[in-house]
Amino acid sequence: MPLSRRGRGSRLAGSRAATSRLPRATALSPKSASRGALSISHAQLLTRRRHSSEQVPPESEPQADFRSGKWLQEPATGDARDSRQALRARMSSKHRIRSQEEVVIPYAYDNDSGSMDLELSNLETIKKGSSSIELTDLDIPDVPELRCEPLSDSPRHLTQQDPLNEAIVDKLIQSIQRGFNDELKGELEKLTFLESLSSLSRALPYDETTESFIHSHIADIVHTLNVLVQEERPHSLSSPVRQEVFVTIADLSYQDVHLLFGSEDRAELFSLVIKSIITLPSVRTLTQIQEIMPNGTCNTECLYRQTFQAFSEMLQSLVVKDPYLENLDTIIKHLDPWLQSVKDHERERATAGMTQVLKCLTRHLSLKLPLRFQRLGHLVALMALLCGDPQEKVAEKAAESIHYLLHITLRLKYIIHDKKNQQSLKRALTKCREFLELYSSAAKCFYTCPFRIAQVFEGFLDSNELCQFIMTTFDTLKNLNHPRIQRSAGELLLTLAKNAESRFEKVPEILGVICAQLSIISQPRVRQQIINTVSLFISRPKYTDIVLSFLLCHPVPYNRHLAEVWRTLAVELPSTTWILWRLLRKLQTCHNEPAQEKMAYVAVAATDALYEVFLGNRLRAATFRLFPQLLMTLLIQIHHSIGLTMSDVDIPSGLYTEQEVSSEVTPLCFAMQATKTLLLRTCCLQEFNIMEKNKGWALLGGKDCHLQGVFLLANALLERNRLLAQKVMYLLVPFLNRGNDKHKLTSAGVFVELLRSPVAKRLPSIYSVARLKDWLQDGNHLFRMLGLRGLYNLIGHQEMREDIKSLLPYIVDSLRETDKKIVLSAIQILLQLVRTMDFTTLAAIMRTLFSLFGDVRPDVHHFSMTLFGAAIKSVKNPDKKSVEKQVLDSLVPLLLYSQDENDAVAEESRRVLTICAQFLKWKLPQEVYSKDPWHVKPTEAGTICRFFVLQGEN
Repeated sequence: MPLSRRGRGSRLAGSRAATSRLPRATALSPKSASRGALSISHAQLLTRRRHSSEQVPPESEPQADFRSGKWLQEPATGDARDSRQALRARMSSKHRIRSQEEVVIPYAYDNDSGSMDLELSNLETIKKGSSSIELTDLDIPDVPELRCEPLSDSPRHLTQQDPLNEAIVDKLIQSIQRGFNDELKGELEKLTFLESLSSLSRALPYDETTESFIHSHIADIVHTLNVLVQEERPHSLSSPVRQEVFVTIADLSYQDVHLLFGSEDRAELFSLVIKSIITLPSVRTLTQIQEIMPNGTCNTECLYRQTFQAFSEMLQSLVVKDPYLENLDTIIKHLDPWLQSVKDHERERATAGMTQVLKCLTRHLSLKLPLRFQRLGHLVALMALLCGDPQEKVAEKAAESIHYLLHITLRLKYIIHDKKNQQSLKRALTKCREFLELYSSAAKCFYTCPFRIAQVFEGFLDSNELCQFIMTTFDTLKNLNHPRIQRSAGELLLTLAKNAESRFEKVPEILGVICAQLSIISQPRVRQQIINTVSLFISRPKYTDIVLSFLLCHPVPYNRHLAEVWRTLAVELPSTTWILWRLLRKLQTCHNEPAQEKMAYVAVAATDALYEVFLGNRLRAATFRLFPQLLMTLLIQIHHSIGLTMSDVDIPSGLYTEQEVSSEVTPLCFAMQATKTLLLRTCCLQEFNIMEKNKGWALLGGKDCHLQGVFLLANALLERNRLLAQKVMYLLVPFLNRGNDKHKLTSAGVFVELLRSPVAKRLPSIYSVARLKDWLQDGNHLFRMLGLRGLYNLIGHQEMREDIKSLLPYIVDSLRETDKKIVLSAIQILLQLVRTMDFTTLAAIMRTLFSLFGDVRPDVHHFSMTLFGAAIKSVKNPDKKSVEKQVLDSLVPLLLYSQDENDAVAEESRRVLTICAQFLKWKLPQEVYSKDPWHVKPTEAGTICRFFVLQGEN
């Protein structure tokens, strides 16, 4: 039973039957030709009369030339109905293809496609009425609501036609149902099904039966159309079935029946219909195929052009009523891979289709909240890149798209703005006006210049869209790696980063794309532009640590692309110190932590980064300025790296999934090469040579001799570059209180060595003598040794001796240490101060030294006797009687050690014996000074013994 029909009076009066359509190429296959004797009624059923019987006179259709800058003056908001009416006049039946010799209008774009004037007056469509875009006086709250011209049901020329009667509707439904139930094998059956479905769509506004039937059979319609498209030959064009599919989808879309949106099968159909037209061979190839394999009387080129026009109209039908822009978002998603196709003709078709979509949307834009358009940044970037496409037609259509997209963007941003961003919108509109006024006299310069496009759009893109813009720019380079597009990408990125530097939020994601895609950029100038984008981010305090943290999370040694980023950072002079300081702090932070089982990976990565920065020498001024901090931090890193391999580093999981770390790569080698490069870049060539000649680098990297290498480098710096040495010493005053033990030890090693500098005497006692006193009492023997070494260096300054004498008890106690270096250092200090000591201190020293005469360590034995002799000579006459017993007690040991197998010890014993004899006013026999062993000359031994016996009796 047929469903009841609604009253047609009121509905019909307010509706327009969408029966006018584009002309079709009549492809006469042998099968269809044999049916030429069909009855008139049957033929009328199969041939849909979509053209209005009321034809308008044909009008000229000027074309826009976006490359030459010839813009025709026509408002961008004109109604599509006029242009469609003119189109239909030209596409009347007398123009239909009846033979291969007839000429068909190519790509029948609307006659307003040239409406691309850049005069600011064209932007008045942002707000109609008395208001204008005088941005200098713009008061956003007072701007009237955006108004667009009334929308028609379709962009076609619509004319009122008689409604379909019930009988015709029933026949059309039966025809469509037969298509559902039976296989549509022949071209005639396919066209019959499609024309029936399209004709039936005319009754949707007023017929309940039609409405119920179509809505209940959406899945069947989608499935059938999917099958029809799949059955078309993918590499040739010989029938109008594709064209009819596009027209049918458009007819239903105009009646708000969308076959391409919603479910998964509809999305699949959308992808399929796009692929079916985009992936066809180029027109030239299609023509050649027809010449080789004739397929009837159809002109392939004309059929292709009409099919593509139907495809464009289908896309437009999807956005005529798209207040939330969700349909546009879906269209971009499906066209996106084809806009980036490596095949020129595919890219050209996709760009042309997108241009038509944006043009139609511009005319029928009626936005409502909430907007669901999520791809603005992506689309702007993609079209801006295509403006630099090597294919002229692609570039022209991309430029046209940019024009429409600017209109859409201005309206869109005005709609969604709120009180919080009024001022930012006002600034963006003002900036946009200034740029457009600047470029209005040179439209070509604007639409063909990527960085100018970026300048205009930048102010309207939010942080998420800015991220989209950059991501898209790099992703596009994967497929469109042409030199011209590379140049466009470089200009776009750099311009956007400069103008929107403070509004980026997803900086790590952006950097990830940059680092991943840098390898595909072949042009040096473009590579530098992209690296300059990184430089812009890293030079802004807001992003510096974010950028550094990201760059440091890469395998070391850095690959050549990442190394190039470090080496060629281009930042303004005021920012260089800040960047280098923040990188340095990444390394210093690791040194401030207590010793861990494994070294932090960021310490190794930062060290290698410093090496690359020094090697590039772009931050030279900052390197000189931060030399003390850099040198000390790298020396500390060397200390931490001694004896470690990369297995001792806490490497983030997955960092080395694709490559193994070489066994030759160690944390120490990174620290060492960075230190060497630092010296060379700061003109410390002599210091470098001293380290080379004295095997200083081996000492620095040795477990037990690291401090010796530190002493050597500090002394070289003090001798060859006093100014830098003084800067290092001033740095060390606060530096010594930071970090873990290795940090403090290395710092102390440099500090005590630089105390020989004249500047040291200017230091307050709390930073010099008092600190050394603390070290003398430290539980770590290395600090006690450094404390004594520092005191020895301070003794060279006469002004400091009195302060040092207050530490004599601690120094004397050091003589009892088991560490040879500590004992020897204490003796060296006491030798410098012995003449100024009081008797009590001298007596204490002599008692302690007497115990060292038998020390198994030759050096300790030797210098203890030396100090003992010096102490005896320093005793004043009134006190000599008090130490006479100690001197007498030392004679026999000294006499015995004069026969020591160590010549230096024996010689020193004889010298001190002489001092003791002089103190006692004795005259020693000459046999005492003989170097011959006593067992060889026993007579000499007897003489010496008799002398001492006689002196004892006296």
